[in-house]
Amino acid sequence: MNNNDREILKFEIINEIKKVNEDIESYKKLVQPISPDNAIGRISRMEAINSKSINEAALRKAKESLSKLNQALSIIDEPDFGLCIICEEEIPVARLKIMPGTEYCISCAEKL
Repeated sequence: MNNNDREILKFEIINEIKKVNEDIESYKKLVQPISPDNAIGRISRMEAINSKSINEAALRKAKESLSKLNQALSIIDEPDFGLCIICEEEIPVARLKIMPGTEYCISCAEKL
């Protein structure tokens, strides 16, 4: 991976981290406890509880994504960043843009 690709990827990771942090803050507001004395009907309350569960799952996924992005950003300047940990071939930049935390090329990921 050349330095230009590395800088572009670093910029995109930083922007994605900002976006994910904003998403996390939004999800945190949506997963607040639902008060039992809330004057909503039984069906509406069940829908609210279901919605809360969906948002909790989205929050967990966003936190996992943030962790992977931060990990990728912390090692992006390492000489072996962007190399598959199995075959040691270069991972295509397009794949790293989609999945910056990936450690596998497409071939090795398919084998797993």
